[in-house]
Amino acid sequence: MLSFLPAPLRGVLAGLLLALNTLFWCWPLFALSLLKLMLPFAPVQRSLRSGMHWIAESWMAFNSFWMDLMRRIEWDVQGIDRVDMRHSYLVTSNHQSWADILVLQYHLNRRMPILKFFLKQELIWVPVIGLCWWALEFPFMKRFSKEYLAKHPEKRGQDLATTRRACERYRSNPVSVFNFLEGTRFTPAKHDQQGSPYRHLLKPRAGGIAFVVDAMGEQLDALIDVTLHYPDVQPSFWDLLAGNVRRVVMRLEPRSIPSEFLGRNYDQDDAYRLAFQQWVNALWAQKDETLEALRRD
Repeated sequence: MLSFLPAPLRGVLAGLLLALNTLFWCWPLFALSLLKLMLPFAPVQRSLRSGMHWIAESWMAFNSFWMDLMRRIEWDVQGIDRVDMRHSYLVTSNHQSWADILVLQYHLNRRMPILKFFLKQELIWVPVIGLCWWALEFPFMKRFSKEYLAKHPEKRGQDLATTRRACERYRSNPVSVFNFLEGTRFTPAKHDQQGSPYRHLLKPRAGGIAFVVDAMGEQLDALIDVTLHYPDVQPSFWDLLAGNVRRVVMRLEPRSIPSEFLGRNYDQDDAYRLAFQQWVNALWAQKDETLEALRRD
């Protein structure tokens, strides 16, 4: 363990290990992705997809190694035993830091199917890693403003179409579809700007996960509700690289997806949309209480 090194040196070393890890695994990933494009046969594609997932899991495992190398984090995790690799899940979490993704992967990697994140379409242009996300079939979403949709109504519903296409590809392998419901990281300024009714959370956006429920329905075994809490300080990504994150609390709570939500259309069914939003708001109110209790401990 390298905790004796100065934090800036640990950060540079961890960043270098992350970059080298990504460059090492991206080439076999791209090779399998090219084969998958050239061989459009379902059994072959299932095998290639499994190989690509193994590569991504190996990338995550090495990231966990350098995280341990920089500092042994004190983990307080509950509920991890309630997921497995055999089922498909819809996963959501509160979003406090750029470190959240690596923190989630540290504990969920090879304990449940690989997390497929919803990503903004612009992120496909991130060097190397954007192509990796594309190869792994992460759904890239293009968000339109209300003003743009008013002028171009033909664009309405494209997010749902993108989600449906992505989820169709997930039917042949167990998958964990992940979405940060808040849509952005929590900050006090954003909280005040929104007028959020929650003490420790931004307002949730129900549409993203509603589209997944619409598209995948009964394939989903449960919603895995993850609550993240950093007892010492809300860390930056640099804090994670530099080994400044000392303690992390994680709670996983499987929740049943109400059967009345299956086979419905979020865009076109007003009663369903209202019921779904109320369900998500109730989940968020419970998460807010959980965070309040964790802060008091």
